[in-house]
Amino acid sequence: MEINLFSDTVTKPTAEMLQHMFHAKVGDDVFKQDPSVNELEETLADLFGKEAALFFPSGTMANQVAIKLNTQPGDEVICDKWSHIYLYEGGGAAVNSGVSFALLDGNRGMITAEQVEAAVNDPENIHLAKSSLVSIENTTNKGGGACYDYDELVKIKAVCQKHKLRYHLDGARLWNALVAKKQHPKIYGDLFDTISVCLSKGLGAPVGSVLIGSKEDIKRALRIRKIFGGGMRQSGYLAAAGMYALQNNISRLEEDHKKAKEIAQVLMTKSWVNKVEFVETNIVIFTVREPFTTSQVMNKLKEKNIYISDMGQGKLRFVTHLDYKQVMHDYVLEVIQKIEL
Repeated sequence: MEINLFSDTVTKPTAEMLQHMFHAKVGDDVFKQDPSVNELEETLADLFGKEAALFFPSGTMANQVAIKLNTQPGDEVICDKWSHIYLYEGGGAAVNSGVSFALLDGNRGMITAEQVEAAVNDPENIHLAKSSLVSIENTTNKGGGACYDYDELVKIKAVCQKHKLRYHLDGARLWNALVAKKQHPKIYGDLFDTISVCLSKGLGAPVGSVLIGSKEDIKRALRIRKIFGGGMRQSGYLAAAGMYALQNNISRLEEDHKKAKEIAQVLMTKSWVNKVEFVETNIVIFTVREPFTTSQVMNKLKEKNIYISDMGQGKLRFVTHLDYKQVMHDYVLEVIQKIEL
């Protein structure tokens, strides 16, 4: 039995999801003639209280289109130094939009309104890049699935309004934050100009993300998606998986959170663990105590067919997900308890 806790992107469609996909009504989405894609977009726009939405093959493309929507070449994007849009999107913001980043030293990937205020450049100073966009990641990936305090997001919004900055939410794992904080999506729709949400992580769809915003922004996004090569034809089969995920797999995220917290509790009892980051959702990040190494820990787990990811800088990560069943979880807890270095 191989247990893959590398990421929540490793899930495969369930039999029920596949049946939903097989029966999807499809058309050519490049011409906006795919009823299943249209339904998914309308559903998500309504869920967040926004005017429109657009289906994408990946969260990276959705974020990259949002950056291009909200900036001009030469502008600067304000975000945390651990943000996915900066670290893990292949330098796309520079290539696609010609922008640079003002990187803030947040707490577990979360920045404050005070930090944002201090980072905004004087628009009259021709020596400085023009600040034009603030991007937030919720939950934070490299921050260990941390969830923003909503009041702080409201304060950051006020800074954006004061300085006429656009406000984007990279909500790849926003579903986890909504469940953990018992929030409704509409409160995020009220705050942010654009929101990207992923359907292929915790919700278990095979592929797909959606960008949500105003009618004007999504109309422009449609053209940019075309330029980026993101137009798909009978993509309703994929959208149908997303609809099934929305209807069936959100509330069960609580199970993933519970399992992640239980893994963290066992790790904290081990002499070879230095620190376990506070766990709120489905990500467990921990560091290994010297003289032990991350390779030693990963190899011990591999011997028992358990696979996790190396985040660099001495950090290891477990990510719980839909395909991680209780029997696997019991086995993983037992293995961790028995590992001695």
